Amino acid sequence: MSTLSLKQRIQEDMKSAMKSGQKDRLGVIRLILSAIKQIEVDQRIVLDDTQVLTVLDKMLKQRRDSISQYTAAGRIDLADVESAEVVIIQEYMPQAMSDEEIDSLIGQAIAETGASVMADMGKVMALLKPKMQGRADMGAVSALIKARLG
Repeated sequence: MSTLSLKQRIQEDMKSAMKSGQKDRLGVIRLILSAIKQIEVDQRIVLDDTQVLTVLDKMLKQRRDSISQYTAAGRIDLADVESAEVVIIQEYMPQAMSDEEIDSLIGQAIAETGASVMADMGKVMALLKPKMQGRADMGAVSALIKARLG
């Protein structure tokens, strides 16, 4: 049997969470599958692993934004719930890139595109996004590119 796709792995994990009675984990996995299904139904497509990673990346970004807002408002209880969801969602993400790897890829992309001013930032991001999606915080990558081009 071939290796499971990311979506199949998430579905299998949902079954095991049901069987073992892990209610919190099951809830997060159901949220993930719901987000995937929503896009599949809306666009009448079946998502591949790359598209599933994009969905997961978006969910992580939403959770991180919520955590900072809850923390700022003093709602640590809600921030803790979001943090627990982040941990579960990250299980499905590829291993994060090191700072050195990110720095190296940014350097290569700038050289490859011939970018030298801020107006070239879009070209650099377009080249980096497919390579880094799900493995690096694209907001932080964007800030690093701005620092180099600015």
